[in-house]
Amino acid sequence: MNLHLKIWRQKDRQSEGKLYNYSLKDLNPHMSFLEMLDTLNEQLILEGNEPVEFDHDCREGICGQCGMMINGIAHGPLEHTTTCQLHLRSFKNGETIIIEPFRAAAFPIKKDLKVDRSALDRIISSGGFVSVNTGQATDATTIAITHQTAEEAFDSAACIGCGACIATCKNGSAALFTSAKISHMALLPQGKEERNQRVLNMVKQMDSEHFGHCSNTEACEIECPQGISVLNIARMNYEYNRALFFRKK
Repeated sequence: MNLHLKIWRQKDRQSEGKLYNYSLKDLNPHMSFLEMLDTLNEQLILEGNEPVEFDHDCREGICGQCGMMINGIAHGPLEHTTTCQLHLRSFKNGETIIIEPFRAAAFPIKKDLKVDRSALDRIISSGGFVSVNTGQATDATTIAITHQTAEEAFDSAACIGCGACIATCKNGSAALFTSAKISHMALLPQGKEERNQRVLNMVKQMDSEHFGHCSNTEACEIECPQGISVLNIARMNYEYNRALFFRKK
């Protein structure tokens, strides 16, 4: 199959960027989207041109590094799918595909399709650690926890930190990401001891990173490759107000 690509190229965060046109022929429709970009870069290198910079790592939909806007949609047209798990068979022969980096005030462009997502790492770090006794691991049945609670915690912990929720939000909000990280620890007994200070610190850090406010459009849940529920945002709000209440007492 043949494809026409319009790719955002930008030297660094201080430089102005623009869309460049590229054409690729005789592509295998079973290639992944990133393999298609690899093919383009091989062509550019052979022509003596600079390859397109983009983030990737595991290429298995686990690490969350491969995020980009594809025809205006975070990670592309398929639901609950990362860019690396997207294949060319999802597009039509001869189609023009517009590829841009994630757009958010807190995600400055480093080069081409690469953005700086270290703000997400700082939010996680601000949550601190979990107080546990070191030594031999206890039996799995020692800490009583219901199946439903465990499943809710695992669902929240499934967030891979790709930033698609932020890139697709009209406000550039990190509410879904932050709430998922807060929720999975607040639900488990191991995270109860620091729950109040954790939510206060993480929300404060989130606000300091220039993310926008959540306005409940739920676009974040739709574009999330893991299908993280917006109910986590409601839980974060509850945890935050609870922490404020106990701090005032």
